[in-house]
Amino acid sequence: MFTKYSIHFLTGCKRFDIIKVEGIISFEEVFYMTVYNTILVAVDGSDASKKALQKAVEVANNYEAKLGITHVIDTSAYSPNIVLNTNFDKAEQYAKELLLELKEMAEEAGAKEVETHLDYGSPKAKITKQIAKNYHVDLIVVGATGLNAVERFLIGSVSEHIVRHADVDVLVVRWDK
Repeated sequence: MFTKYSIHFLTGCKRFDIIKVEGIISFEEVFYMTVYNTILVAVDGSDASKKALQKAVEVANNYEAKLGITHVIDTSAYSPNIVLNTNFDKAEQYAKELLLELKEMAEEAGAKEVETHLDYGSPKAKITKQIAKNYHVDLIVVGATGLNAVERFLIGSVSEHIVRHADVDVLVVRWDK
């Protein structure tokens, strides 16, 4: 007699069903797929980040997930005194226009729930440690870096930092010029 119990459990990334056949209990590994509910795409206005947005919308549509679009105005190069006395009006205006444009693009491409988020600070730290956690993000999508080898060596790319430090999955989207 074959009895398949509806009991299943997860170990790491594997899911098992318990099966009883003629009194013998065994385990059957079942295909387990990650489901993304909230996707965050980090944008800076570059062509690479727009390509990342396209991919994020595609993934969000496939999973019927919420989509967050974030831009962080980088103030990490300034000392705290300079940040307090610096007028970031132009950068903020650019960021707001960028986020509005990209939100409209995402909605036109079929994304259902789209939110935008603007912040100040180090994009590397804000995206991985604060924004992703605050919005309960399952997946972060970023464009591949546009920095040259010398800049990457000296300061490192935001994408690379996110890949190394995020607590969730990261999708890096390549962009061909």
